[in-house]
Amino acid sequence: MGATRVGLVGAGGVAQRHARVLSGLPDVQVAGVTDVQPAAARELAAEHGASALPDVAALLAEGVDAVYVCVPPFAHGPAERAVIEAGLPLFVEKPIEIKLEKARETATLIAQRGLLTGVGHHWRYSTVVERAREVLGDRPVRLVTGAWLDKVPPVAWWPHRDRSGGPVVEQAAHVLDLLRHLVGEVDEVNATGNGIPPAVDGADIDGATVTTLRFAGGAVGTLAATCVLGWKQRAGLEIYADGLALAITEDKLTVRDGDGEWSVDTDPDDARVAVDRAFVEAVRGDGKDVRVPYAEALRTHALAAAVAESARIGRPVAVPHV
Repeated sequence: MGATRVGLVGAGGVAQRHARVLSGLPDVQVAGVTDVQPAAARELAAEHGASALPDVAALLAEGVDAVYVCVPPFAHGPAERAVIEAGLPLFVEKPIEIKLEKARETATLIAQRGLLTGVGHHWRYSTVVERAREVLGDRPVRLVTGAWLDKVPPVAWWPHRDRSGGPVVEQAAHVLDLLRHLVGEVDEVNATGNGIPPAVDGADIDGATVTTLRFAGGAVGTLAATCVLGWKQRAGLEIYADGLALAITEDKLTVRDGDGEWSVDTDPDDARVAVDRAFVEAVRGDGKDVRVPYAEALRTHALAAAVAESARIGRPVAVPHV
């Protein structure tokens, strides 16, 4: 088989990261790039020896084997539908949408065509997350505390609720996906936003949100999110079971039990490479390790959307079953 030709929809920071990873994989070629800002598409395409194309239709006409959609939350939908109609494998960066109903529609189209899909919840490929699953085993979890404590990213659309979905949907979705992966499904959330936006011109998102979580398996938990810092303070989970405490971040797992404490470190970039490698191998028919297809990411998005809705209306919300 020749090189796997990948097309990129989007040329922003996340697309640039995927392009670097994909170009570093054996027998993979970034074949084309399109973006609503043609100069950005030209720059990224030139960096990787690809074609800069005016739109998604032109990208599909390049004869690509798979397409990565790396666009802001508000821009999802049209590109995915075009790729689905073309019948090509589709990788979508998170969050997969802003509105849950639109994501449901996309998921239905994917299921009808039986397409291979992947979503960029790369934490599931982290060695510390895999080790945490082994340590937990079938031990019932009692308490979970999650956090994403960060800054406002330097992109114009991010501090606007109708463009990003807010910090929980756009940033803390990684933590929500991780707690689903390690602890199980959440039945109900009760969120409170502080009603005060970060100090960015035009911002209308909550600068801080706190959520309580009730899990189907009996655990309870919290999620704290803020975007008012000038740096990334912390992102991760703490999980408590009988006689066992785990702390998980992007680069470390710390475990404490009755015998003491130990830890495992990892390079966060390893998971970012692994998610792309696994998807390309699945496209080529050389592997089946896509851990978050679109249908699975939809469940995480439903949870994030429930948190956002609860904060908006000021009362508990049942997490939709999708």
